[in-house]
Amino acid sequence: MNSLYESLLYGEIIAAALVFGLLFRLNAPYGRFHRGGWGPSISARWAWFIQEFPAFATILVIFIVYADSKSIVNWTFLILWEVHYIQRTFVYPFRLGKGSKPYPLLLVLMAVIFNLMNGFVNGYYLFELTSYSAAWLYDPRFITGTILFIAGFVINKNADKYLRNLKSNSGGGYGLPEGGLFRWISSPHYFGEIIEWTGWAILTWSLPGLAFAVFTFANLAPRAWAHHRWYRQTFSNYPRKRKALIPFLW
Repeated sequence: MNSLYESLLYGEIIAAALVFGLLFRLNAPYGRFHRGGWGPSISARWAWFIQEFPAFATILVIFIVYADSKSIVNWTFLILWEVHYIQRTFVYPFRLGKGSKPYPLLLVLMAVIFNLMNGFVNGYYLFELTSYSAAWLYDPRFITGTILFIAGFVINKNADKYLRNLKSNSGGGYGLPEGGLFRWISSPHYFGEIIEWTGWAILTWSLPGLAFAVFTFANLAPRAWAHHRWYRQTFSNYPRKRKALIPFLW
């Protein structure tokens, strides 16, 4: 099992580099960039549910099989992870508007594979390969990471809600986002998720957590840049000083 863990962990790091390079050359074909030529598609609602469910379920199964259920630290890790993935699996998809564009089945399959891999390497490390004492809850790394995780989660969910309302008010189309963090960046939802999983890497102080944070940035930074370009090309009055992902920087 340990050899499988190591193979998947380093595979995730390699995948981050590949995804980062690929997505700067090719827009992922869903949402505003949906286009044909990617095989069969399914509804966005069920696509999100299917692809996110493995991340919710895998770490839960590993917790049940390996974790010391008396450890408050283990329970804290599980709860933080599942707060994100319960929302992403059981809430977010069913709030998508009916006008959401189809989602290529190929992308769903790729996301399922990643979430199985990522859920395994994080869960197996936390609940089998290492042990945290209760004192970890008072460690500055855990406290700092948890603050970042919660802040990122709130930023991400607020931006999702704003975009959902904007799309609804625009008759199912894409409008010009303004207000909140949209005053400074084009993709605060991606910014929030990057902060969230950076916090996870710090609060677990683990290589799997770091690998996930790196992959999250590699996956979302190119998409944020693609969205930024799309906004600037679509709206002639798009604020020229607004950055793509990181306020005042990029």
